Amino acid sequence: MADWLDGLRRRAELRAKAGLARELRPRTADDPLTDLAGNDYLGLATHAEVVAAAADALHRYGLGATGSRLVRGSTDAHAALETDLADWLGADRALVFSSGYLANLGAVRALVRPRTLLVCDAHNHASLIDGGRLAGAQTEVVAHADPGAVDAVLADHPGRPAVVITESVFSVDGDLAPLAALHAVVRRHGALLLVDDAHALGVIGPAGAGGVAAAGLAGQPDVVVTATLSKALGGAGGVLAGPQPLIRHLVDTGRTFIFDTALAPAVAAGVHAALTLARDGARLRVELTDRVAAAVGRFTGAGLDVGGPPAGGVVSIGAPGPETALAWARDCRDRGVAVGCFRPPSTPDQRARLRITVNVGIPRADFDRALDVIVECAP
Repeated sequence: MADWLDGLRRRAELRAKAGLARELRPRTADDPLTDLAGNDYLGLATHAEVVAAAADALHRYGLGATGSRLVRGSTDAHAALETDLADWLGADRALVFSSGYLANLGAVRALVRPRTLLVCDAHNHASLIDGGRLAGAQTEVVAHADPGAVDAVLADHPGRPAVVITESVFSVDGDLAPLAALHAVVRRHGALLLVDDAHALGVIGPAGAGGVAAAGLAGQPDVVVTATLSKALGGAGGVLAGPQPLIRHLVDTGRTFIFDTALAPAVAAGVHAALTLARDGARLRVELTDRVAAAVGRFTGAGLDVGGPPAGGVVSIGAPGPETALAWARDCRDRGVAVGCFRPPSTPDQRARLRITVNVGIPRADFDRALDVIVECAP
C-alpha cells in the first residue's frame, strides 16, 4: 500500500536534485521584503479606496458568496462589476468567474464545436493549454508570436472551425503578441481569436483597457477576451468578455461557471473600486512604463540577459539553469527583495529565469535599491 508514496518521494528527490523543487513561503501582513514578484502592477491591492470598498461589502454580505452564481452566489456587487468590465473592455457582455484559470478553461470549452481546431501559441499560459486538453479538441502548437505559422496551420485545414489562442502580454517574458496581425489571419480564414489579456488589463491600451483594445480589436465579433482580476486590479477572480450569445451559452452550459462557488462579494466590490482607479490611472501607467525602462536599462547595463522589450510590467532575466536561478532568487530574498523564479515546467522554452514584476506602489527609492540588489546578486 505504501509503494505509491515511495514513488512520490523518489520523484520529489529527483526534482530536488534538478533544482525543480517548490516551496511555500507564507508571508505576514507586515512582510518587509520589497515585492518584485507579485502582480500588483498599479499598487491597488492595498489602496485605501479598494480596501474600504471590500470592507464595506464584507460587513454587508459576510465572508463568502455562499453558493454558485446560479444558486445564491450572484449579488449586485457581481452585476455592477460585470457591467463596468464589459464597458471598459468594449464588449457586449462580461461574465465573472472565481479565478482567471477557470475563466480560461470555460472559454476554451465554450468555443469548441465538433471538429474544432485549436491553434495555440507555444508560450501560452498553462490554463489555456489545459483548456484545450479538457475540451478534447485537436491542438496545433505554433511558434511563438508568429502570425505566419498560424496562417499556415489554418491554410492546411480549410473550412474547418478553428480558434486561435494567445496571450496579449505573455506572462513569462512580458512581450506583446502581434494581435492585429493575428486577427487579420483569423478573419481571413473565418476563425475565432481568444486572447488572454491578464497581464495587459489595466497596464496598456486606452484607459488601461488591455492589449485587445490597444490593437483596435475591442468589440470585434470574432474576438473573445479573458483576463484575471488578480493582477493590475489587485484582487482575485477572472472575467470573460464577448458577444451576448457566448455569455448566454456559458451561463447555461459552462461547467467552470455553473459548478463553482462564486467570487466573494467583498472581492468583487474591491475589484470594482480598483477598476475605477485603473481606468483613470494614466499617471500610474506612466510611472509603470518609466520603472520598466529603468529596470531594463539597469539590467542590460550590467550585462544581464534581458528578453525582448517588455510591453507591460514584466521584465524577464535569463539564468544559466534552474539551480542558479533558485540560488539567485534566494540571495535576493536574503537581502530583502522578493523576485519571481521561473523554472521548468513553468517556462515555455525550458529555460530558467528570474521574473521581475514592477509595482508602482513601492516607494521609488526602495524600487531602485531592489534593482541594485538583483544586479549585485547575479551569478
